[in-house]
Amino acid sequence: MPERPTTTAARAARADLVADAALALLAERGMRGLTHRAVDEAAGLPQGSTSNVARTRQALLELAVRRLADREERVLALQELPDPHEGADALLGALALTAHRALTHNRELTLARYELALEATRRPELRAHFDAAGARFRAQLTALVTALGSSSPDRHALTLIAWADGLLFSCVAGSYHAEIPPVPDIRADLREIIAGMLGTRSAE
Repeated sequence: MPERPTTTAARAARADLVADAALALLAERGMRGLTHRAVDEAAGLPQGSTSNVARTRQALLELAVRRLADREERVLALQELPDPHEGADALLGALALTAHRALTHNRELTLARYELALEATRRPELRAHFDAAGARFRAQLTALVTALGSSSPDRHALTLIAWADGLLFSCVAGSYHAEIPPVPDIRADLREIIAGMLGTRSAE
């Protein structure tokens, strides 16, 4: 007998609740603090609930990676950015706001991503899930720089991702962790980087 929609929705909501609690624990306590029991407690669920959703640690990590990708996609919202063909000015401002959100309102999510990224270097099976999640963002950014007129979109997308990752790590977990650059400064950085890629006129 087919599963009732309400049951399916309830299970999906429970999985999201477990995944969100796992991400919060990763940000707060690191990988060692992520246990099924701790997730139950953080999510306010009866003991054993997390095991019903993700029986093994690997399954719990994969669930967290998928949820991370969904939440970061909403934060980045690349599909909602201004059309690059209408000029780079509005696009640069929107990208700067996106980076600033990751450093402020979504700082916890950024920390969780670094924990999962490091764990993926030690777990090949997790690496595949982490890379698949990242490919969604990379494809969107590659399309964006292509629309801007990039002659080497794959290389330029990598450059932008490397810059963004460096900024986020430095200001969330690195030596600049107590400092958050203002949006105008992030925008100026982006302008200079894109100008170097495409030529000064293309970024103005």
